[in-house]
Amino acid sequence: MQKLLVMTDIHIVEEGERIIGLDPLARFQAALDQALRDHPDAEALILMGDLTHHGRPAQYARLAAALEGLPIPLMPMIGNHDRREPFLAAFPAAPQTAQGHVQAVRDFPGHRIITLDTLEGPPYPPGFHAGRLCPDRLAWLRAALEGAGGRKPLVFAHHPPFATGIPGMDQIPLLDGAPVLDLLAAHGAHLFCGHVHRTISGMSRGVGFTMFKSTCHQGPLDLTSLDSSLSIDEPGAFGVLLLSGDGVVAHSEDVGLGAQVISERASRSH
Repeated sequence: MQKLLVMTDIHIVEEGERIIGLDPLARFQAALDQALRDHPDAEALILMGDLTHHGRPAQYARLAAALEGLPIPLMPMIGNHDRREPFLAAFPAAPQTAQGHVQAVRDFPGHRIITLDTLEGPPYPPGFHAGRLCPDRLAWLRAALEGAGGRKPLVFAHHPPFATGIPGMDQIPLLDGAPVLDLLAAHGAHLFCGHVHRTISGMSRGVGFTMFKSTCHQGPLDLTSLDSSLSIDEPGAFGVLLLSGDGVVAHSEDVGLGAQVISERASRSH
C-alpha cells in the first residue's frame, strides 16, 4: 500500500498571535513531527487549504519555514482564508493551471490524486467564506477524471459540496455542489474535504467522502447555531491514507495525547 499524509485548516497567524488561545504554528509543528516520526514511509503530504488565517505574506513565510527540509513531496492547496497571490509568492513551485488556479494531479499505480482550488477570487468579497469551482476549474476537473486511465480518483477540495448538518458551516459550502458531486459519482471518485474542522464521513449523491479535523482548533458538533466561527480546544489531527488495490482506507490520528500502546495479552501476563 502507498501511504499519504493529509493535514488541513492550519490557520497560521503572525508570531505572538493566537486563535482561541492556541498557537497554530506550534500545533502544526507537533502534528508534522508526529506524522513524519510515525509514518516515515509516506509518499507525500497534502495540505488541504486554510494554510493561513488571513492570507498575509508573513503568515505564509512562517509556514514555509516550518516546511523547509520536508523529506517527502508537498501537495499544497488553498482555502477561503488563503489568498492566491501571497501563497504563490511563498510557494512558487506550487502547480497552477493555465488560468492560475492552484490545482494538481499526481498518479500512483492504482490511484490518481486530484487537488482542487475552491477559493473565490480575486477579487475577494469581504466576509465571503464559501467556495466555488468556476467553469474553467470544473472543466479541468472533468479532464483530470477522464484521464485517470483506470486509476481510482481521489479528489481533494477544501470546501465540501454537500450539507453536513452543522448549520453555521452549511452556509459556506462549495456552492453549486450538485454538478460537482454528479461528476465525481460518474467516475467513481472518493472525495476528501476540510473546512468544517471535524472528522466526518458519509455519502452524498453517490459519492463517498471523508473530512478531517484541523491541526489547530476544532468545530463543535452544534446542530443548531448559524455561527460558523464556533471553535473548541480539542487535539489537532492529521489523516493517513492507505492506497490499496481495493480502493483507499482513511485513518484520522489525534496529536499529542501521550497515549502508551500496550498489548492486552502482555498486560495480562503481569
